[in-house]
Amino acid sequence: MIKMKVKIKKLNENAVVPSYGSEFSAGADLYALLDKDKIEIPPHETYLVHTGLSFEIPEGYVGLIYARSSLGTKRGLAPANKVGVIDSDYRGEVMVSLHNHSNILQEIDNGERIAQIVITPFLKAEFEQCDELSDTVRGEGGFGSTGKK
Repeated sequence: MIKMKVKIKKLNENAVVPSYGSEFSAGADLYALLDKDKIEIPPHETYLVHTGLSFEIPEGYVGLIYARSSLGTKRGLAPANKVGVIDSDYRGEVMVSLHNHSNILQEIDNGERIAQIVITPFLKAEFEQCDELSDTVRGEGGFGSTGKK
């Protein structure tokens, strides 16, 4: 397992430093920083939840913000944009746009784990315009075209 240092800055003294749930967790938990004890997210609404943290992600890496499986599965709460992208040159506060996909009001407590961040390398593409692409067996077959169920 490769470990690297990622600098974080607390923008609020009550912010909670991300933590891993187990030794082999890929994602570190992000915690809600609220100005009150709890917030309510109505059904099918989105709330921008503060973490009170900013990150210095190394160049060549990205922070990807994913849903916590327990919130998504049990309570219908997940990032509104499905996966948040924190670029290495961003130094502002990391916030999570938490969407309530359920049909009931959901509450988030101050300090509750709301999402997870995965720090991962990425490849930068050089896009080259051309007139033709190579042929494949699949070709232009789109959604469901492979016949697998």
